[in-house]
Amino acid sequence: MVDPLVPPFVPVLLAAILLPFVGRKVGHALGILATAVVVPYVWLSPEGQHLPVSLFGFDAVLYNVDGFSTLMGLIFGFIGAVAVLYSFYSKADSVQTAFALSYVGTSLGAVFGGDWLTLILFWELMAITSTLLVWYYGGRAVRAGFRYALLHGIGGTLLLGAVVWHYTEVGSFLFTATSADVGMAGDVAPILAAIGIGVNVGFVGLHAWLPDTYPRPHIAASVFLCVYTTKTGVYGMYRVFPDGHLTIAYMGAFMAVFGASMALLQSDMRRLLSYHIQSQVGYMVAGVGIGGALATGGAFGHVFNHILYKSLLFMTVGVVIFRTGEENLKKVGGLAREMPITAITFTIAALSIAGFPGFNGFVSKGMVLAAAHKKHYDILWYLLLAGGVGTFLSFIKLGYSAFVEGEYDSSVRDANWGQSVGMILVAGLCVLYGLFPSALFAILPTEGFDYTTYTIGHIEEGLILAAIGAVGYVFLKKPLKKVGRVPDIDNLYNPLALYGTRAVVVGTTNLYAGVDRAVVKLSRVSTDAIKHPNSTLGRLTGHGRVRLSAGIGMSVVLVVLVLVSILSLMLI
Repeated sequence: MVDPLVPPFVPVLLAAILLPFVGRKVGHALGILATAVVVPYVWLSPEGQHLPVSLFGFDAVLYNVDGFSTLMGLIFGFIGAVAVLYSFYSKADSVQTAFALSYVGTSLGAVFGGDWLTLILFWELMAITSTLLVWYYGGRAVRAGFRYALLHGIGGTLLLGAVVWHYTEVGSFLFTATSADVGMAGDVAPILAAIGIGVNVGFVGLHAWLPDTYPRPHIAASVFLCVYTTKTGVYGMYRVFPDGHLTIAYMGAFMAVFGASMALLQSDMRRLLSYHIQSQVGYMVAGVGIGGALATGGAFGHVFNHILYKSLLFMTVGVVIFRTGEENLKKVGGLAREMPITAITFTIAALSIAGFPGFNGFVSKGMVLAAAHKKHYDILWYLLLAGGVGTFLSFIKLGYSAFVEGEYDSSVRDANWGQSVGMILVAGLCVLYGLFPSALFAILPTEGFDYTTYTIGHIEEGLILAAIGAVGYVFLKKPLKKVGRVPDIDNLYNPLALYGTRAVVVGTTNLYAGVDRAVVKLSRVSTDAIKHPNSTLGRLTGHGRVRLSAGIGMSVVLVVLVLVSILSLMLI
């Protein structure tokens, strides 16, 4: 088999390097081309194709093609091209889009690596490039980006520890070094990896970076950010647990419920969408945890679908912010009359994420629910259903508040034509994969599952969840308007981290200062002892008139010098 000429991340990274130097228009056109070409390139690469290399002296595979990497490459390349188009027409400058393309390229490197060493290398590069994308916007994004980098640094370190531990178990970084149903070997490596990757996917308790970061940068940057980090995390979770793990499945279910609940309480539009990333990724994590062809296929089908409708949601909300300058739902309203394209594409995205029949989320979310039901994981199934109700509630609130209720106090224009092209294109795919599930099944990495999308029971389930959401919003509408900013776990650990590190720094500084004072004092005593050994010892013992031999005096000097040396080493 002929090796590929270049891994797909290479043209994307080259475009990122060139973009700031070739002019804004040419640079963005180059970025669209570089990401768009990934789609046919990946699609035409036969499964099993790989590019072996030596990385840091170890055997590695820089480009590995299988069903999972192919699906990730297809959607990463497509949405990258759409996001670059959206960036250009949303006034993003060349440097910002260059950082975004570097983020896309490193994400592609992570999902196409055929070994743990390549994956962790691009994983860490992905954290760096995404941080730069956040930081570039300045203002509040800088502090959010710092917290983002810190948490992802911790997560990456844990994953690196897992990779090293795995290597000590099997003697190789290659995925093929273990059997198909074993991801990371041993007892410790999978735990470290689960926690490390849990940062990226937004495990409950490790998730606060997500709603803290994604609302901060430029609206076009948020479109990129909502796609790559969390979905690469789902891919990594599958590589660690290819046969599933029930603990992971239940964490996914808790993510679905917690994220939807927190989203419902938000007024900041992008913060609401960010919590729903955690919620929807919960369905993917649950699918990976359940294991088996149907659940795993549903998990990765949901990865594919989620990237479509979530990027569309960030694009539509981004247009609202772009035109009004307002981030808060309480400051907009009635925009459907003046922004029909944005309102329609938002509605399609909202119905898709909620899993309404006829839209793509209905297909993949249904697969995960069906897998939980077939394996009789009843509590898990009910939790996932509850997450679905919360999703309907959240997007009824967002859509009604922004586009239907009230009236905005000035005239606004709809999305420009470039933004509209991107949104309509993605909205069309949300409908296509919803009406023709076989088109989605054809690109899934698993086969042999028994699942029919449009059954009476499944349609009823989708309609009942929608009805509960609609009725629930009628009762919750007024109370929700009175909700202010809702604290999250970062309100606890941010002060703890600040004051905890401050206490450590102050305590360490005071300790060193005390040691320094003791060393200085002992140094003076030793100097005095050398000059006047008898009188010094006499002062120390309270008998100034005692006459001692020179030998005893010198012994005292030696003891003092030893003490000084020990304290000096402590100070160092």
